[in-house]
Amino acid sequence: MTSSSRPRRLSAGLAAAALVLTTLGAATAASAVPAPTAAAEPGPLMNYVVNTKASPGHVRKVEKAVKAAGGTVLVSYGQIGVVVAQSTNPDFKTALKSGRDGREVQSVGATRTAAVTDGTTAASAAAPAGVASDLEAAATPVPDPREGEQWDLTQMKADQAHAITDGSRKVLVGINDSGVDDAHPDLAPNFDAKDSVNCTTNGVPDRTVGAWRPTTSDHGTHVAGTVAAARNGIGIVGVAPGVRIASVKVVNDSGFIYPEYAICGFIWSAERHMDVTNHSYFIDPYEYWCKDGADQGAVQEAVRRAVAYATGRGVLAVAAAGNSNYDLANKTTDTGSPNDTTPVSRTINNDCLNMPTELPHVITVASTVQGGARSGFSNFGLNKIDVAAPGSSILSTIPGGGYGKKSGTSMASPHVTGVVALMKSAHPWWGPLQLEAALRKQADDTACPAVPDARCTGTTQNNAFFGEGSADALDAVKRGW
Repeated sequence: MTSSSRPRRLSAGLAAAALVLTTLGAATAASAVPAPTAAAEPGPLMNYVVNTKASPGHVRKVEKAVKAAGGTVLVSYGQIGVVVAQSTNPDFKTALKSGRDGREVQSVGATRTAAVTDGTTAASAAAPAGVASDLEAAATPVPDPREGEQWDLTQMKADQAHAITDGSRKVLVGINDSGVDDAHPDLAPNFDAKDSVNCTTNGVPDRTVGAWRPTTSDHGTHVAGTVAAARNGIGIVGVAPGVRIASVKVVNDSGFIYPEYAICGFIWSAERHMDVTNHSYFIDPYEYWCKDGADQGAVQEAVRRAVAYATGRGVLAVAAAGNSNYDLANKTTDTGSPNDTTPVSRTINNDCLNMPTELPHVITVASTVQGGARSGFSNFGLNKIDVAAPGSSILSTIPGGGYGKKSGTSMASPHVTGVVALMKSAHPWWGPLQLEAALRKQADDTACPAVPDARCTGTTQNNAFFGEGSADALDAVKRGW
């Protein structure tokens, strides 16, 4: 099966009144009954991010302001000063700032344009603890049955890297996507249930057993196979077949990744001490979130804080560049947003960001075809693309024990995530910034097309199509940058 995947639309809880943490760095969740709304007539149910200073005291005051404005606190992140709230008060944003505690609100923005249909958040059961070995993979790889079909591994020298290491069991990779089929025979050996979660009910972590599994999409399972399908004599092999993977479900059944889902995923990954996370999506409902939009600016800031927190906690995020064949360095228009109601054509500029891929210290990955040329759908942009990797017609795992082919920067990103996982295995003392620098340095310089293309600006060492070059799995494990 071949599909053209958009990152995002799949080209794309820890909630209960009994669990309310107030220490700095802890996430809090509440299911309190909403206070009466300030408006005479209730409006549609909407979710909001509310930004304040990152301290327990400031967060508590904002929580009081939310309730006074007729809202419910869904989850609070004292680590980054972000509260996710819900309300039917059509004047919620104004009411929030009008009370005594509203002085603590730095910014507030709706996370979507359509009414919330996520349902209520129920208390969750703890997931079973997983068992992981610290042993390295065998140094002499034995090909799996369909490994010969994986031209992508050969092109990025992953097959040669596997002669050195398949990756360490100590390395944990988060698959932030539509869920992972943990029963798939190529994924089960490397799946970590205890660190998996579902963030798609209002962005509140749900650890119910199996909540991390896919329901309507095979996208996350396909991504997971590219990263870490096991070397077990079955099917295919991932770029890093010896590392562990966890499912961080951030895509709902309709294919949307709303900001509160993504924020939940980044914070969860940080608190679970993941080493690298893959993000083959863009955050809905805007393909580009603009600073000068009241709602969009607040959301952009909240997501930026979540990414920065995860980076600071040792997590390197890798993301798909997008499949719109768009120059990210020269933005002019956006005709597809908001995608959850009625899109409008609008003028944008470079302050409008595709998230999370354009946020600081997120690795942005472009897609290539067999042979190394840029995939025609791949976004590009000088100093926007970090590296490139195979993303066209990629064979990987799909739910139910099967295999299929997909195309998209969604497929390119997990190749780089796998390379980072191998790099972390070989250099366990490296943090995100060292991994990021080494990834750029070890990439194979890739020149612009021989037939001139005015869009491919820059040099052979760094250009709009391939960034610093094509990701190289062999150099990632051989060289001590």
